[in-house]
Amino acid sequence: MEAGTLAPSESLGRGVPVEYKRVYLWHWPIRAMHWIAALCIVSLVVTGFYIGKPYFMTGGEPSDHFLMGRVRFVHFVSAGLLVATAIVRSYWLFVGNKYERWRALFPYHREDWSNLWLVLKKYFFVQPWKAPHYMGHNPLQQLAYTSIYGIALLQVLTGFHMYGLAEPGGFFAVAFGWVGPLLGGTQIARFLHHVLTWVWVIFLPIHFYLTIRADVLHHESRVTSIVSGGRYVRADIEFVDD
Repeated sequence: MEAGTLAPSESLGRGVPVEYKRVYLWHWPIRAMHWIAALCIVSLVVTGFYIGKPYFMTGGEPSDHFLMGRVRFVHFVSAGLLVATAIVRSYWLFVGNKYERWRALFPYHREDWSNLWLVLKKYFFVQPWKAPHYMGHNPLQQLAYTSIYGIALLQVLTGFHMYGLAEPGGFFAVAFGWVGPLLGGTQIARFLHHVLTWVWVIFLPIHFYLTIRADVLHHESRVTSIVSGGRYVRADIEFVDD
């Protein structure tokens, strides 16, 4: 940790100086995988909607421009990169610091479950002063991110299952052929794959808003932490997971 005095905090008013300390949270592989995954997800959403229902077409014969083929190629490359980031992130669940390990992805302690309701009320501006402070992810974020990882896994499984249909007997058809029957058929797998895409469409702007909100209202430097790896926190605040 690095400690130092920064500019007076606006939240305190009257120009009262506040001492801050810098805490290193995220190692560079976590930060790199976060941004690569974000780009992949945006690419997958855009190309996925196009594959499901092309929302524009170029002139001339389809064989002249091969537009759908290029869009599918981008979609599958993005999926492969997303899986690669998941592998790196899974490895870091066991070698990272206490904010990056697997315990940080779930409300592991009984105290976290008790604090979950207080954190939820804070997001709705109800008695925010009663909410506990977390250096890493709070219990609500832990549940949200773990759920998102589960959704991503379902989309990868259903996506690779559909990809394997183009080559019966090929690697993807053999490795992921069980997904369709397990879910009740390929059409259900395709429907689930499409519906879960809307979870990302809803989650991404909410995630962006709450991150910016934390920086603006609480001066928590959440945005810069996923860029530089560290964040500045007030030295007079007690953090549950510190």
